[in-house]
Amino acid sequence: MTDPTIPTYKDLLWPTLTAVRDLDGSGSITEISSRVIESERISEEQQAVLNNRGAQSLLEERIGWARSYLKGMGLLTNSKRVWSLTEYGRTVRLDEIEKLHKDYQLAVRNRPRQESDQATEPTGKVVTLPEEELPPPDSSAVEPGQETWREVLRETLLAMPPDAFERLSQRLLREAGFSNTHVTKLFGDGGIDGWGKYRISLVSFPVFFQCKRYRGTVGAPEVQAFRGALSGRGDRGLMITTGTFTEPAKKEATRDGATPIDLIDGDQLCDLLKEYGIGVTTTIRQVEDVVIDTDFLRGM
Repeated sequence: MTDPTIPTYKDLLWPTLTAVRDLDGSGSITEISSRVIESERISEEQQAVLNNRGAQSLLEERIGWARSYLKGMGLLTNSKRVWSLTEYGRTVRLDEIEKLHKDYQLAVRNRPRQESDQATEPTGKVVTLPEEELPPPDSSAVEPGQETWREVLRETLLAMPPDAFERLSQRLLREAGFSNTHVTKLFGDGGIDGWGKYRISLVSFPVFFQCKRYRGTVGAPEVQAFRGALSGRGDRGLMITTGTFTEPAKKEATRDGATPIDLIDGDQLCDLLKEYGIGVTTTIRQVEDVVIDTDFLRGM
């Protein structure tokens, strides 16, 4: 799937690098994406375009590929949650990016072509992608293994009945430390699907939540509507979606002087379900590295 209105990952290499620079050398995926969207003036309509599997924003996917290519090019490095500049990444110039990109691609050309220009759907079907949508050829530089399980999990969540998804959200909040958590069972709840109490040290406060099983994006109007439903009922809200939030939605959620709304998007939801083991089982595999001490053996 191609969309001429969405920048390719190549077009996003420099904006992504400069976004990390603007963040004082390191940032989360969300922070980096927000900076890129702001600097490139990406519209809400562009953010709403999904990738060819319909599982993620095409723009977010391409920014992710840009991060991974920059890592392969030696300009970024990452921990589990944070991406940061390397020493070279701090000083590299725009006119050097094209050569670094070509050199990196050349270094991985000995990989089988299928690994670099095909993607596998959750169903197992192989899809050939056009050049401008190729994922990073260096699989060690991506977060791909995780993308696959996230996509399968997201599709499963989208297939759940609305009330079951609300109960799943309730269970997640309980695991995260909420107490007296309830799901609204009546219609006409004004968009509020449930509520619970969250305690921080000696203080507890009510949090009302709304669940949106969206395949696409949640925009600012939905955040505004949810805040309106909270009027006179609570001082804090939580929106949980299987999709993504647009930048205007994120800004609206934290607008000064308005009731704050915390946001959990599809990727964060998948990570939380994995963290708390709700419908997701993680198996740790141990790998043995065997090193032969030839000097010791010769000394015998």
